[in-house]
Amino acid sequence: MVDPHKTDVRIGVLALQGDFKEHAKMLIDSGVNAVEVRTDTEIESIDGLIIPGGESTTMARLLIAYDLMELLKAKIASGFPVWGTCAGAILLADSAPDLDRPTIGGIPMTIKRNAFGTQVDSFETDLHILDLEGGDYHAIFIRAPLITEVATEVEIMSRLNNGEIVAVVNKNLMATCFHPEITNDKRLHSKFIDVVTKYKIDKSTEV
Repeated sequence: MVDPHKTDVRIGVLALQGDFKEHAKMLIDSGVNAVEVRTDTEIESIDGLIIPGGESTTMARLLIAYDLMELLKAKIASGFPVWGTCAGAILLADSAPDLDRPTIGGIPMTIKRNAFGTQVDSFETDLHILDLEGGDYHAIFIRAPLITEVATEVEIMSRLNNGEIVAVVNKNLMATCFHPEITNDKRLHSKFIDVVTKYKIDKSTEV
């Protein structure tokens, strides 16, 4: 595993709405610099970004209001690492038919909002996650979306027991339908830190 301390990685958490403080704490506890970001200048200062869980319609509206939507689209197109959790996963989908605002996109997949019902239909389950050492991952789903379709180039990281897709990776983009930030398990944050660290190292060696 790449040591993030050697490269002074700075990972931002989009702090417009949602569980951004919980993600920031997980990053800090994992040994990297965590930055709450709300402006284009702050986004330009980081090496990777987490888009947290929250309310996807509100977050999409705020991204447009803060003039961040097009910036993030451009950065993602250039290889910038982004991890979206729950609402963040919706915003990374190229297609979210039941969202009344445009997404950032980047992952060629279709996602359905609130696929499991309302808050009272929240649930927890153990998942096998591709290439994640240490056994199953205990995932918490709260008003969670569901990935209903993916392009062939998208790698499926995890499915529910019934085969439904709940986590994917595509190049430097990760999307999880559950909430890793409200568990005590930092393994997925460590996985994303590795992605960001490799991106920063590769970028620094470009001619």
